[in-house]
Amino acid sequence: MKRRAMFIAMLSFPMLASAKGALMINSIDWCPQLCSDPEKEGYVMDTVKKVFEGSPYEIKVSVFPWSRAIKGADSGKAHALLAPAKDEAPSLIYPNEPVGLQRMCFFTNADSDWRYEGVSSLDGKRFGIAADTSVEELNAYISAHSSQFEQIPYNSEYIKRSLTKLKKNRIEAFLFTYSSTVYEMSLLGVSSDFKEAGCASSAPIYLAFTPNSRHNPLVSKAMNYFDSRMKELHKSGEIDKIMKKYGLTDWSQYLQR
Repeated sequence: MKRRAMFIAMLSFPMLASAKGALMINSIDWCPQLCSDPEKEGYVMDTVKKVFEGSPYEIKVSVFPWSRAIKGADSGKAHALLAPAKDEAPSLIYPNEPVGLQRMCFFTNADSDWRYEGVSSLDGKRFGIAADTSVEELNAYISAHSSQFEQIPYNSEYIKRSLTKLKKNRIEAFLFTYSSTVYEMSLLGVSSDFKEAGCASSAPIYLAFTPNSRHNPLVSKAMNYFDSRMKELHKSGEIDKIMKKYGLTDWSQYLQR
């Protein structure tokens, strides 16, 4: 989804011409993938830091709104970006190995019998959806049946507001990213009150690199290093260990290779 009109703290942006081996990464606040909590920085950030732990590279992360983060990586003001799906920043260069998975899923009350099984299962129901959400598999249906979808402003209260609407039976289900919703429900202590009811789309997310040619040597080497280390982390079970820290399971089981 085009995530992320969040109100976030912005960090100062260091100049690229810095220490040897510095890898400048633009990021956003998108918990539990990328979080502002220094004790729990998000499973994507934990993974990237584990990848480059003891490496020839020193990662330096700056947090921006999503559109500015993309532009910085695209122009070469940063070496890389966390954590787009390929269709969100098509001009960037992508490694072979993703760093996570973005699944767009429906959530219902725990006692609901409804489940998403293709667009025909949406007929006659009312749903909550974050404003400006784009899910290729659903866009045509949503456009043709807009009265079935309540556009809920996307901000830090989106999940909490959607859960409240579910509890009051104002909507049949709401649509949002799986990891963010499960993590937020756990924090709120309401995991047993609601359930995932089918996913509409799934897309890998990446540490994507700048196409700016002046960074080619560094980008090429860093990307190869990243791919190699990610394979090692999967084999060692490190990814699963990181995910459990956030009450989640290893996302790689849902990848379509």
